[in-house]
Amino acid sequence: MKPLVLLNLLAALTATTSSVSATDPRNDSWITGLSGRYARIYANDAALGADTSVTTWSNGTQNQALPAYAGVQEIYSSTDWVYLRTSGFALHVMGPWLNGQFPNLPANQKAFYRFPRSPAVPATKTQTGLGTIGYFVDGVAMFDSRDGFVWTGAAEAGNGTGYWQREAYVNEGATFDPGYAHQENTGNHHYHANPVALRHLLGDHVDFNSNARTYSESSAAVAKHSPILGWVRDGFPIYGPYGYASASNSSSGLRRMISGYQLRNGQRGSDNLTTSGRAAIPAWAQRAYGVAAGQSGPAVSTTYPLGRYMEDNAYLGDLTNPNTATPFMLGTDFDLDEYNGRWCITPEFPNGTYAYFTSIAADGTPVFPYNIGRSYYGSPVGAAVTTLAETVTTNFLGGAAAAPALAKPVASGGSVTLVWTGAEGGTYQVESTTNFNNWMTNLAGILPTRNKGSFTNTVTAPTTFFRVRQTAIATYDPATGTTGGGGGATAGPPLASVSPTSGNRGTPVSITMTLGANPPPGNILPLSATVGTVNGSNVQRSGNNVTASFIIPANATAGPATVTVVFPGPPGTGNVSFSLVNGFTIQ
Repeated sequence: MKPLVLLNLLAALTATTSSVSATDPRNDSWITGLSGRYARIYANDAALGADTSVTTWSNGTQNQALPAYAGVQEIYSSTDWVYLRTSGFALHVMGPWLNGQFPNLPANQKAFYRFPRSPAVPATKTQTGLGTIGYFVDGVAMFDSRDGFVWTGAAEAGNGTGYWQREAYVNEGATFDPGYAHQENTGNHHYHANPVALRHLLGDHVDFNSNARTYSESSAAVAKHSPILGWVRDGFPIYGPYGYASASNSSSGLRRMISGYQLRNGQRGSDNLTTSGRAAIPAWAQRAYGVAAGQSGPAVSTTYPLGRYMEDNAYLGDLTNPNTATPFMLGTDFDLDEYNGRWCITPEFPNGTYAYFTSIAADGTPVFPYNIGRSYYGSPVGAAVTTLAETVTTNFLGGAAAAPALAKPVASGGSVTLVWTGAEGGTYQVESTTNFNNWMTNLAGILPTRNKGSFTNTVTAPTTFFRVRQTAIATYDPATGTTGGGGGATAGPPLASVSPTSGNRGTPVSITMTLGANPPPGNILPLSATVGTVNGSNVQRSGNNVTASFIIPANATAGPATVTVVFPGPPGTGNVSFSLVNGFTIQ
């Protein structure tokens, strides 16, 4: 039960609200005012058309048997870190996906994640990994531009080895809901590109059609800088598509940020893969993967059309402008670097920051590389955690733990109307007093509509005070504990061995991890592999051996590091991690 909370000062006076000035956008940019709402989905197109959503759902694999609160549920901070707990559910109604025929539904991720407050910029960049690479401010996971399938030399395979990475937006876009999101087999709801429903919620130049319940880029003139949409695991923010025309001048006007990438179709100095074939990967991919150009892919065809792979795009900074015979220049010919960001000033960082930007065309269509390039600009030390292992400040508690928040009371004709936000599923009681000694119950058993409660009362005494308290909360699925549909990873048996057992910083290394007792069935492929906080790429499995490629950052801390492989668990359960503590030494 909630403690008593004083909500307003009498009907005859005007209640005031206070605000806390932002001290660090990493603490303050998260959407918290809607955390008391249940997550909802539209099960199919008919439900979308009728605006009929549900708070529980099941498809036999992802089972949301109890309502769960949407979005960010807890925020903590320390000197070095910001901690986020989230269900992973969007604040808007999610779905539908393929008119209800998509095999995956969202599941409560019960995710606990931390971001660095002082990002580091290493000389050697780290590739993004599959799965969560950050979180948007609505608590939804951020994925990179890939869908997990790779050209292996003869075919496409999930988590295969190769250097032609299939794009998610191009190949999976049909499975996105109107908010441009979907979920993988563990139910981790996520965005690969332009989170348009979130942008509308934040007021970022997006229109909403209330009849069709769809989103579109506004045709009006851009009136303000895009807000922070989320945080990448390296600690740098990602903004919407609109920034200052000059990176260092807030008075330079506003415009859409131009991606630094060009489809390899023969235009703007690029080669033409349709005629030359996929004989080589572009220069940015050579830098990211640490390999030579000559990595062949399938010929461009109706089966493998141009644009299917990330490597079908070239970075303009590597090309020569055919009109001027000079190289294309960052900041002049395009705005965003190969990581899809730039150093600039923003409303939240008037002294400057590195920032990623969502890339779109003028009509709002997502443009490669969408949210982030193939590598992080900063050091990706942010990661999932299990507990708070240090002293922290509690910045926010939401959902069932959120205290009621008062809107400005309205006094009219001898009556006062109270409106408050609380927790959906909560039961509230309004009480009043004239002396703070004796309280009278005005009305009990008030059930909020979603997370908003209201009460109107006639005031007879000259001075009357009201308070609201939560008297009960319905059973719900919390954002803590073990997940029922995926997301967090429970510990499995340890790895049997790791080979090699050491590697040098700044040097690529291929590591073989041998599973020990009770390995997953042979047809189950790993989701990820990590050495300490470093994500592996080209993760694949052969029998009980898992191999992955790693580039240990040059500034990584030397010493022992834990090696971990994560697999999806059986249907209806979460992921399972197989680790060898201090199994690898960074030299």
